[in-house]
Amino acid sequence: MVHEGDLVVIGICVGLALGILLAVLAFFGIRWYKKHAYLRRCANDRSVPTHPVRINGFGTSTELSASLSNSVAVKGSEYPQKSSQVSWWAHNNKDRFASASGIPRYPYKDIQKATQNFTTILGQGSFGPVYKATMPTGGVAAVKVLASDSSQGEREFQTEVSLLGRLHHRNLVNLIGYCVDKGQHMLIYEFMSNGSLANLLYSEGHILGWEERLQISLDISHGIEYLHEGAVPPVIHRDLKSANILLDHSMRAKVADFGLSKEEVFDGRKSCLKGTYGYMDPAYMSTNKLTMKSDIYSLV
Repeated sequence: MVHEGDLVVIGICVGLALGILLAVLAFFGIRWYKKHAYLRRCANDRSVPTHPVRINGFGTSTELSASLSNSVAVKGSEYPQKSSQVSWWAHNNKDRFASASGIPRYPYKDIQKATQNFTTILGQGSFGPVYKATMPTGGVAAVKVLASDSSQGEREFQTEVSLLGRLHHRNLVNLIGYCVDKGQHMLIYEFMSNGSLANLLYSEGHILGWEERLQISLDISHGIEYLHEGAVPPVIHRDLKSANILLDHSMRAKVADFGLSKEEVFDGRKSCLKGTYGYMDPAYMSTNKLTMKSDIYSLV
């Protein structure tokens, strides 16, 4: 006859065995889910032929493929003008996105009038040309127009609007509006009269003094600190460089160009490689694991 004490021991052993079995099944189930989620995400990113990685150098807009096996230079015209995926602006999502971002949307005719039919060009980047505009309120703005052959597209346009719609700091460039009309995509920023930090560093017309350099460094660090510590969830810029630091009339610096930015996730998943060669964290390039340390490396 089996004693009552033996039955208790047997019950405890069976319970422990079942508990261990369930824990093992849960562990492998979570690993399987994360692996397949990562594969699906990378498959979506590979729906376009290349991942944008901008080549280092002043005044260049060339982009490279960020393949993990090799990197081959490609021309912007080789990118398809229309994605095979459903357009982000399709199915009447425009108005819903405008209300969600909280950023005003302007019609094309207003931007055309503000820029005097796009006559005064301020610069040219990988996104497209930048024009000077006088807004109806009387303020001066900078209008970035997505070029038809731009290697950047709607995804980065969407990222820029959605992030700057919720991120507000004195050391982040202010997005005051956008335009999606007549097949055009435009971003409207506050006008930064002293241009980019890269222009000052590489030009002979203006030499930055020690106090100016120190103040610019502090401004940049405050902006990045806000992205990493103040934003919820935290944001990793992924493309910090002197060309993406803009200076206002008082020589105060603001971080710009959030097209490649990404909200930080803590699930250990890998991130498809994006950034500018020469500024990218070697650990990120070798492991594809994106952390806030990657931004710090770019600053240093």
